[in-house]
Amino acid sequence: MPRNDRSDRHTGKKRTGKPAAARAADDADQPEFTGPSKTQLKKEMHALQALGEELVELNDEQLAEVPLPETLRDAIVAAKRIRQHEGRRRQMQYVGRLMREIDAEPVREKLAGWKGVSRERTALLHQLERWRERLLDDDAAMQEFAAAHQSADVQQLRTLVRSIRRERDGGKPPKHYRELFRVLREILEPGA
Repeated sequence: MPRNDRSDRHTGKKRTGKPAAARAADDADQPEFTGPSKTQLKKEMHALQALGEELVELNDEQLAEVPLPETLRDAIVAAKRIRQHEGRRRQMQYVGRLMREIDAEPVREKLAGWKGVSRERTALLHQLERWRERLLDDDAAMQEFAAAHQSADVQQLRTLVRSIRRERDGGKPPKHYRELFRVLREILEPGA
């Protein structure tokens, strides 16, 4: 049996009787929302909370170098001490809320600077390892290394390479292998 009322059967709301074009025109009269969406605000809040979690992972010396208000610093120190899962989660939410009250850009820049130094250090260590392996595997690499690094003591490097090969053949501990790495590091990273 057809329904006589003009309500939407799914929502129960009364229909206005206006055609779709007229309803769209009514919607156009309302001002558009130009602020950030709720999703965008939540993403920003989660990013700040993640930044707060990075701060909790810092050691005390690093944390002292980061420009933070005292309340936030205290909350981070308290979060470090909390071991229970739920208590730590709540403390991290509190840290995230406090993070919303500060300008997070200087904090991000400080952390990014430390990460950049770590990346550079890792790249240097990889370069050292590649040189060590090349020097052990290829005799021509010695001339290439000496040409690229004038301060290198080629005789010392050759002696170390021969000693490493003898250690490998004799099944001895890699004492000279580590020594070669140390010497290469002194050449490639003076003052280290």
